[in-house]
Amino acid sequence: MAIVLGPNRYGKAETRLVRVHRDGETYGLVDFNVSVALSGDLAATHQTGDNSGVLPTDTMKNTVYAFAKQHGVGEPEAFALLLARHFVKTQGQVDSAKVSVESYAWDRLGPHSFQKRGDYTRTTVVTVSREATQVVSGISGLVLLNTTASEFHGFVKDRYTTLPESTDRILATAVDAKWRHLGDAADWATSFQGALDAMTGAFVNTYSYSLQQTLLSMGTMVLTNRPELAEIRLTLPNKHHYLVDLSPFGLENDNEVFIAGDRPYGLIEGTVTRDDAAPASAEWYL
Repeated sequence: MAIVLGPNRYGKAETRLVRVHRDGETYGLVDFNVSVALSGDLAATHQTGDNSGVLPTDTMKNTVYAFAKQHGVGEPEAFALLLARHFVKTQGQVDSAKVSVESYAWDRLGPHSFQKRGDYTRTTVVTVSREATQVVSGISGLVLLNTTASEFHGFVKDRYTTLPESTDRILATAVDAKWRHLGDAADWATSFQGALDAMTGAFVNTYSYSLQQTLLSMGTMVLTNRPELAEIRLTLPNKHHYLVDLSPFGLENDNEVFIAGDRPYGLIEGTVTRDDAAPASAEWYL
């Protein structure tokens, strides 16, 4: 039986980058967390310790900072594409470069003053190979809640089922979503905001009989509104809210007082796709 080296990659993770754009009296601010991973003809370093094909991860970090100065920093997709294409073009032993960016938003308070926005993190994963380019945008930690217009009943019951059926409940989740672009020439800012607006709009306007139904509605709305997108993967934890029993105090609880549950929680995941979209060039959902 032979033992062989399988797929592998290496890189520099979580390079923190803050770029100030000094545009006259009004400054701009970009706050990124950048990770780079390279794969290709790298067997020798694993097998014998021969590092002749290894670009140091410290060099990757330095490239992030140098490119931020030389090219400026705008949309995360554009910056990630710039970096990934650079590594594939300049490193002959590299077949594929994956650049991931977390983008932290800051709201302007004045010409050079900002307040960090904490409601979600914008994400980008760009994979560039010698054959194809793939851009995946997304968000993590987008907390949404409907105080009504949600039911859950008619489910399977067995000897261990204790959950009561509900015709009026709180529906809450913290959305992680990733959507794959059909190309790489989109207006990244408009595309991102449009996908975000479609997701939140679908959550607000869907009368939900299950979180699965809401997931499909959100994904469908995104693809309907954004023709530049091929598919979207959604991860929706069910942030349970339990009615407090107020009967010991002689009080009725008409869906007004709740305990916000922490864990365990339900976890709903699904992908919504165009049936005619080209398949992904990499495992984009990882």
